[in-house]
Amino acid sequence: MKNIDKLPSVLGVGNALVDIITVLENDLILEEFGLPRGSMTLVGAELSKKIYDATYFNKREITTGGSVANTMRSLASLGGRGGYMGKIGNDKLGKIFKDEFEKKGIKTHLFLSEKDTGRVMGLVSTDSERTMATYLGAAAELKPDDFSFPVFDDYDYLYIEGYLVQDHALIKTGVEMAKSAGLKVAIDLSSFNVVEANLDFLINLIKNSVDIVFANEEEATSFTGKSPEKALDEIADMCELAIVKIGKEGSFIKRGSEKVKINSIIANAVDTTGAGDGYAAGFFYGLVNDFSLEKCGNIAALVSGKVVEVMGANLSDNTWTEINKKIQDISS
Repeated sequence: MKNIDKLPSVLGVGNALVDIITVLENDLILEEFGLPRGSMTLVGAELSKKIYDATYFNKREITTGGSVANTMRSLASLGGRGGYMGKIGNDKLGKIFKDEFEKKGIKTHLFLSEKDTGRVMGLVSTDSERTMATYLGAAAELKPDDFSFPVFDDYDYLYIEGYLVQDHALIKTGVEMAKSAGLKVAIDLSSFNVVEANLDFLINLIKNSVDIVFANEEEATSFTGKSPEKALDEIADMCELAIVKIGKEGSFIKRGSEKVKINSIIANAVDTTGAGDGYAAGFFYGLVNDFSLEKCGNIAALVSGKVVEVMGANLSDNTWTEINKKIQDISS
């Protein structure tokens, strides 16, 4: 039995948000508010409230969230070690966010802002595709000066969500300091429109400073202009390890000359919110335990498949018990 205190740990940096996951009857609301289907769009407080009001009577679930926050919470539920860095408001939602993470044993590096804690309107279409309208609020106040070398103590990996990439100075500072501190750097490309808007910056960042890249099919195509498997090859040439997820078809993983194809599990998809975040959590769990790429991918697929069966990115304690039992079989 491995000593968890001796396993490598992951520091996640992202937008600390509250998710409001809403089921849509059709996609008309997306057209009304100019939200590209399947994308993440940044909105102001006023538009966020209008979307909230327009969907008030729809079925919904409210949870703490943010892409990397979801990953770190899931990693903790798997028994992995980690910490989380972000910015919250000095408000009720901010306190709920902090308390929930610390209750799970996640070390928090949360800074306070005068703005309200950010929120995401996650709009789920009838085919389970999710579109996100994000009011960053306090999360957008995370600044380069918030990074300090002591923050990186006791961590082996820095994991950054692509949604932060629009602040080039923030990302550059965090990555450079992490590399100086001896950490490996991982990034999730997060959304195809974010990739398109920051393409040159991302290419330079990944070629020079990033060790691990997570991307879904749309993000990989936006990044390379190629189909998933060819995109995988191109991204893997830029970094140590590349992962391209292709939804129900599974995922491709490549490290050097080693390439594996991972199948997805059979799942009754209800909402894809957090699927990629769960995949990253499962993959990191395998990685820090020094499992093979195939085992890392299978654990990632298991967690991701369970996440799509529920509204939002949070799984019940019973589901985590089931997942952890299955992981014992995978890793044996």
